[in-house]
Amino acid sequence: MSYFATAVAWLFVALVLMVAGVGFPAADLASPDTLVLVHVVCIGWLSVAMCGALLQFVPVLVAKPLFSEKWALPALALLGTGLASLLAGFLGLGGRLPAWLWLLPVGAVLLVAGFGLIVVDLGLTAWHRPAGPARFVLVGLASLCATVAFGAAFAFAHAGWAGSVGASMLASGVPLHAIAGLGGWLTLTAMGVSYRLLSMFMLAPDVDDRKSRMTLAAGSLAIALPVVGGILAIGLSSGLNVVLSIAAILGLATAALYGRDVVGIFRGRKRRQLELNMRMATLSFASLAATGLMGTALVATETFTAHLGAFVFLGVFGWLSGLVLAKLYKIVAFLTWLETYGPVMGRTATPRVQDLVAEGQASKWFFTYYAAVWFGTLMLLAGKSSAFRAAAAVMTIGIVGIVREVIRTRRLAYVASPLRLTGGACAPHLLFAKS
Repeated sequence: MSYFATAVAWLFVALVLMVAGVGFPAADLASPDTLVLVHVVCIGWLSVAMCGALLQFVPVLVAKPLFSEKWALPALALLGTGLASLLAGFLGLGGRLPAWLWLLPVGAVLLVAGFGLIVVDLGLTAWHRPAGPARFVLVGLASLCATVAFGAAFAFAHAGWAGSVGASMLASGVPLHAIAGLGGWLTLTAMGVSYRLLSMFMLAPDVDDRKSRMTLAAGSLAIALPVVGGILAIGLSSGLNVVLSIAAILGLATAALYGRDVVGIFRGRKRRQLELNMRMATLSFASLAATGLMGTALVATETFTAHLGAFVFLGVFGWLSGLVLAKLYKIVAFLTWLETYGPVMGRTATPRVQDLVAEGQASKWFFTYYAAVWFGTLMLLAGKSSAFRAAAAVMTIGIVGIVREVIRTRRLAYVASPLRLTGGACAPHLLFAKS
């Protein structure tokens, strides 16, 4: 719960920045302001939320306890302080703060330490049974290592501590950093976790192992070939066009195979009436498909570079953030039920998990969020910065509503009073779960 709360706090920071016009599209994609916005979203919001979800679900995937429960809090503290230091360094680059560029390497080292604890903890846990979705998690963790390595090199280069090699990597390696982070760490991990969550919440059979292996193989190649090939290309001072083209083709293939797997889960489900989290997840899957189609159309019309911001925005907020928000809504209810009513189950009457939520009230906030994301994407394509900021404001309204519903779930606000704390059940804390 602490990871989720921290992630949501960073999400609100990102939304405030977008509404205020800090970063893209008001500034260039490579500007310090945009670097602040990008890292708030990708580290503060998505990565912290993903780490929180994995700390909960990797043990479920492999039927083993975490290698170390005690590492979770230090890792969260290191990630928070590291990100704050990194952001201060970027603000110094842009002249908004004193130019203390040493903060960039310090932030990088703290982030390496924080993510290192996460990688070792989850990696050693998943390694006990590297099958099915756990394989996606392991590849995602390997991609996280590559992402952090690139990021640390860039931070040292910005501070002037990396020499000519670091300068060359900074000049050409940003696309590789993005592919490893957005494509490998966040997308492949989200795919793996979603397999298990979709099957569990819809009472569907697991994806055929042969099919999931094919999807993972395509995704792994989509990350490994461009990252390794890109490093070689930078070392040889050749261009990245071929490498990025290969990554695009393999990425589209991975998305198509994942779509096939998801359709198979939906067709095989026993729960015919979809809960709200599943209905909203379908909108994130639609956003992923739209991202792929948009990228293909932009490449075909030779306008991909000009509209890269819109492409990334739809992928980050329509696909990844939408899926995280949809699943967070369900996961919090599920964890709250386990924590509150699991200990008294069988001794007294208990509510259902669905009794902890009010889907009718929450649905309007989810639809508000997705509509704003899609409208914001169109405004970025049209080059309308003011309208995009309005879309970001509406996104904020939607997320405020979603978070309010999550808090009410955590407070048991929707549980009928006779069952709320029945049979000695204890009310959960808001920001952490009792063990």
